[in-house]
Amino acid sequence: MTRQSSFKHLVRTRMAKTGESYTAARATLLAGRLAPTRDAEEPVLTAPDAIIRERTGRGWEEWFDLLDDWGAAGRPHREIARHVAELLDVVPLAWPAQAVTVSYERARGGRAVGQHPNGFAVTASRTVDVDVERLFDACADEPRRAGWLPGRVLRERTATRPRSARFDWIGVDGLAPGQGRVAVTFVPKGEAKALVAIEHSRLPDREAAALLKAWWRERLGALKARLEDGNPDA
Repeated sequence: MTRQSSFKHLVRTRMAKTGESYTAARATLLAGRLAPTRDAEEPVLTAPDAIIRERTGRGWEEWFDLLDDWGAAGRPHREIARHVAELLDVVPLAWPAQAVTVSYERARGGRAVGQHPNGFAVTASRTVDVDVERLFDACADEPRRAGWLPGRVLRERTATRPRSARFDWIGVDGLAPGQGRVAVTFVPKGEAKALVAIEHSRLPDREAAALLKAWWRERLGALKARLEDGNPDA
């Protein structure tokens, strides 16, 4: 296998989809923009080249070169992650090791965008003009949550006020009922502004992931509107 062939293949795949020149397609991918597939909503590469270089000491082309030369093509996820982790002197589950491994697998077609070892995952987030305590209560308190989530779609597993909460997904008709876990993170952005970020994982397929990504975006929009309208029950 020639050096950097996996990365070159990724660039050429984008060229075929978009009509861009090699230079333009390469720059777009390294900047962390959208994947070269019409239905993808996330980048193939898990971070811009500048970020992965800052966190690991190597850029994407260098990582793909190293993994190609090592023979990563066709190896299982855990084996690749362990190898990358050894090179970085981190544990295999650390973000840098997983980011490199998942990006390489996506580029080679061994992993779809949004796919993880235990299924597909989607994310959604909103910044809301309320303090983080109120935002946390609107999500973690079941009566308040009912105001913007239809029915009992979540069952709480753990919660750490006002930073995070984790739930089992019970689900609604047509939206992967009974499949998945939901992790919610809260980040203060000032005295009266906070971010809520949701990750819904362990989904069975890309179709369920696409439906739930759109659904969570819409629901977080409803949450934002409810809180910012000053609803006393929110």
